[in-house]
Amino acid sequence: MTVDPDDISSNPSGNATFGQIVQARLSRRAAIRGGTLLAAAGFLGAGAGTGTASAAVAAAPASHGRGKRSLLGFKAVPTGTADKVTVPDGYTADVLIPWGTPVRARGPKWKKDASNSAAEQAQQIGMNHDGMHFFPLRGGHEGLLVLNHEYVDQALLFPDGDTVMTKEKVDKALAAHGVSIVKLARVKGRWQHVDSRYNRRVTGSTPVTFSGPVRADHSALKANNRPMGTLNNCSSGATPWGTYLACEENWNNYFGTTDTSWTPSPELARYGVSAEGGGYKWHTADPRFDLAVNPNEVNRFGWVVEIDPFNPNHTPVKRTALGRIKHESATVTESRGRIVVYTGDDQDGEYVYKFVGSAPWRQLRARGKSPLDHGTLYVAKFNDDGTGTWLPLTFGTGPLTKANGWKDQADVLLRTRQAADAVGATKLDRPEWVAVHPGNKDVYLTLTNGSGWDNKVNPRKPNPYGHIIRWRERHGDNTATSFEWDIFLLAGDPAYDSKVTLASEDVFGSPDGLGFDPSGRLWIETDVSNSSQNLASKGYDHIGNNQMLAADPRTGEVRRFLVGPRGCEITGFTMTPDGRTLFVNVQHPGEATTAWGAPSPENPRAVSNWPDFDPAGRPRSATLVIRKKDGGVIGT
Repeated sequence: MTVDPDDISSNPSGNATFGQIVQARLSRRAAIRGGTLLAAAGFLGAGAGTGTASAAVAAAPASHGRGKRSLLGFKAVPTGTADKVTVPDGYTADVLIPWGTPVRARGPKWKKDASNSAAEQAQQIGMNHDGMHFFPLRGGHEGLLVLNHEYVDQALLFPDGDTVMTKEKVDKALAAHGVSIVKLARVKGRWQHVDSRYNRRVTGSTPVTFSGPVRADHSALKANNRPMGTLNNCSSGATPWGTYLACEENWNNYFGTTDTSWTPSPELARYGVSAEGGGYKWHTADPRFDLAVNPNEVNRFGWVVEIDPFNPNHTPVKRTALGRIKHESATVTESRGRIVVYTGDDQDGEYVYKFVGSAPWRQLRARGKSPLDHGTLYVAKFNDDGTGTWLPLTFGTGPLTKANGWKDQADVLLRTRQAADAVGATKLDRPEWVAVHPGNKDVYLTLTNGSGWDNKVNPRKPNPYGHIIRWRERHGDNTATSFEWDIFLLAGDPAYDSKVTLASEDVFGSPDGLGFDPSGRLWIETDVSNSSQNLASKGYDHIGNNQMLAADPRTGEVRRFLVGPRGCEITGFTMTPDGRTLFVNVQHPGEATTAWGAPSPENPRAVSNWPDFDPAGRPRSATLVIRKKDGGVIGT
């Protein structure tokens, strides 16, 4: 998502901040650093792929990483501000399934003036592509690409903008949200979108159901309409049994009311729900989104949604055991047969969580049970000695008791943020995507930017550039309840911040998307706010448009791989099994930026006209298909 780092809302909990913890830890380091591996961060030297990237927070001896051949074999591309996509020499980047593409061969065609109806949009690729996953078929030469559509820019979605909101406009906006499932195939050496019975849309109006402790018949979910829709789907995940996990993030923005007598409950206020809403104005035209008229509809959002891409008749299921927050990711790994799902809560001062299955997932499925319904949800507490603990969010455990006002496990999950406050979790600077190293199972987390939470050393106060942390679960077991952690990379521009050790040609800020390829390269995607892109006043004038970089975790080397068009965010990460095709999304090109201006009904191309460059068209989010010209592995 795109959030201005200046638009920071504080967390009302009184828990220790990550900034305070880092400050205390770095002070301790100053006393014991001296060429010896820190006991507090001993895991960093315990296996391959565990180098550190920032000298300001280096825990390993100076010799760590020497003699290792870099995983990065491409020549870095420079920063840029042009309205185009740039990739390294020897690579190609083809545009696939831009917003408005018919999902089926006989579907309604894209109209470049945005005059497609709501019914037509429901049969087309949605707006603002985000997290995605490639499910291979036929050995990887074909596959299903499943991708999220996070939100809509109503200035571009409607021919006349959104000054006047109507029910038809709400319906079209709902149809442009959700998830797309499309079949891809290699045709004459190029990936193409092909017609298939699998191709379909899941939108903001698609029937859904609920499973887990908060069931569909729970009183908090009873509303004036049937359960339907998934909204603000940001990052994603995939299960080992072949299903897709879509994450509902800033769902609070869609709801509002003009009823002056309505006030938010403490739990709704904790999620940022307000009478004003987030500017969509849907509640003025559709009572489904009116908080006073239909008060429980808002409780149906904030979940991880499971979708079976191989069953066109599958009803999406909201898996409530994973908690109700602003989910940024649902990264799945396995340990001893049990699944572990990591998820960030993308807001300044929020937390990182993990769900651990109660039994091996194959056993649960053999008994007809979902592994996502049976397990324990935890929230992380980071200690100043480089250790950490996963705190269970379980009714009857610690402060989560009836005596303290908690009713049952469903109540804990409906109020996940408040439960995390109660147990003493650690506040973070916008915890977003999580990636798990394919070899040693170390876990990496992007902290995009934030207030810094009273940290005057590192990360920063404020922290406009963000950073990446990592941890190793005890004994390398991702189901463990304790871990050791460190900072992997401090983002930013050394011209403005002396603590940043990135070379001037490798500067970047606001890391967001994150993913590993099978060889252990860490791919980093950025989401610099549109109000900060290319501005010296925000310290981003040397960084350029949003980009994608690759890092070698063993050596800390970082190289810029891709630069996107104006106004966009680079997001979404998935590969074919052979590592020879990379799929990346260009989200919201052409949206309003301080540097370039804002689109309008009269001039929708004011900022960008990518990818069509049609003088009568408008910018469109799309998927990039990136290949090496010699057919080799991406990144080599």
